[in-house]
Amino acid sequence: MSITHLQSFVAVAEEGHVGRAARRLHLTQPPLSRHILALEDELGTRLFERVPRGMRLLPAGEVFLSHARRILAEVDVAVSSVKDLAPRRD
Repeated sequence: MSITHLQSFVAVAEEGHVGRAARRLHLTQPPLSRHILALEDELGTRLFERVPRGMRLLPAGEVFLSHARRILAEVDVAVSSVKDLAPRRD
C-alpha cells in the first residue's frame, strides 16, 4: 500500500467522483482508477459503490477513510519534523 494510493482514496472519498478527484490530484482518471482498484484488491474488499453520478463509500470504505486520513496526517507530521531539524541545503 502506498501513500499515493491512500491520497487517491481520500480524494475520491471526499469528492465523491473520480473526475473531480483526478483534477484535485493533478492526475488523469485512468491512473486514479487503477490506484483505487489496487487498494481494493490489496484490502480484499470493495471500498466504493460505483453509482451513476460518481462514487459512494461502502461501509468498509467509511471505516478505512478515518484510518487513511490519520496515516496521511502522521506522514505530514513526520515530514515537517524532519524538515525542521534538517540543515538548509542551499
